[in-house]
Amino acid sequence: MAESAETWNEVPLAPPDSIFKLTAAYKSDPFPQKVNLGVGAYRDDDNKPWVLPVVKKATQLLVNDPTLDHEYLPITGLPEFTSAAAKLILGADSPAIAEGRVSSVQTISGTGANHLGALFLSRFYHWDGPKRVYLSNPTWVNHFQIFRNVGVEPVEYPYYDPKTIGLDFDGFVGSLRSAPARSVFLLHACAHNPTGVDPTAEQWKTIADVILEKKHYAFFDCAYQGFASGDLDRDASAVRYFVQRGVPLLVCQSFAKNAGLYGERVGALHVVGPTKEAADRVKSQLSVLQRSEISNPPSHGARIMALIMNDPELFEEWKRDIKTMAGRIIDMRRQLHRLLTEELKTPGNWDHIINQIGMFSFTGISPDQSKALTERAHIYLTPNGRISMAGLNSKNIRYFAENLDKAVRGEL
Repeated sequence: MAESAETWNEVPLAPPDSIFKLTAAYKSDPFPQKVNLGVGAYRDDDNKPWVLPVVKKATQLLVNDPTLDHEYLPITGLPEFTSAAAKLILGADSPAIAEGRVSSVQTISGTGANHLGALFLSRFYHWDGPKRVYLSNPTWVNHFQIFRNVGVEPVEYPYYDPKTIGLDFDGFVGSLRSAPARSVFLLHACAHNPTGVDPTAEQWKTIADVILEKKHYAFFDCAYQGFASGDLDRDASAVRYFVQRGVPLLVCQSFAKNAGLYGERVGALHVVGPTKEAADRVKSQLSVLQRSEISNPPSHGARIMALIMNDPELFEEWKRDIKTMAGRIIDMRRQLHRLLTEELKTPGNWDHIINQIGMFSFTGISPDQSKALTERAHIYLTPNGRISMAGLNSKNIRYFAENLDKAVRGEL
């Protein structure tokens, strides 16, 4: 018995996830004006989760469908969902889809897509040397753990320049050029997490040029299609351009944010191959990997999205709902920028607030200033100064701006 009790004594205690720890601290704080700017989920102007009207409508249609059952989906997912998801990210007129070169698999949201994509590459990519993936500095923190868990070591490439609070384009391209040929680079398709800084269309062209020249592999993560600009097609433009140029790639797709289906875990992985035969081979192996991990993906969220994406009327309503969410976030950026620059005249240049895109913004403040905001003003944000714009609303934005101003001035 004593020996059995000691079996796990040597297991190190892992630290809690930083974002979930932040959310827990916020929830336990009794301060009436507390603000949560750490959570990566949309909130309406009343700081409430928003169920998209089109999702309510699609859910009702499913509830009233007497033909539905709870049988297993195929291992690679609901076909009407995966085919529509591929068209959403690659374009309905994509030659890659028409030619049968796309292997699409339903996944456990974007995290599952990243994991399955990383696992597939770890097994089948022709690595020249050690298994490494290049991740932007910074990136979504979970990328590091996902790749390490499948035996691929992350290496950071320059991305964010704190001096300009913008893209370190020269550093990024320099890393693409200096990396060994056929390296794997993870790219954020739009609304870069956590900085909100995206390359321009011209910069994407240069990035594609160098990737082709060096024969690199593009591992796209697309968690925010529609959330960056409010336009699904515009936010997919980088991925579609890379496919058009013939860049070898895969893309991870999530419907957590743009459909508000956070808990349903709806996602997809699309691997674009050179031929239909190659795509068939890839999908056969993705199916084997998926079978050993989850057997079959969940059906409810996939059915909701299949209904929405395949029905023209529901699809148009979804696009309007996306514009509602993206528009509110854009409006919060404008209001915060106006408060800081015109009313409070906060020291420094705050144009990055309106130049950045998507749910997150890198404020450019220091860890000490972030800590002061959390400890003294009850404003919860990550130590690197990242804030979720969705956490701001008409009722708390002035409180946040005034305390941000005090933190910058050293008065908090």
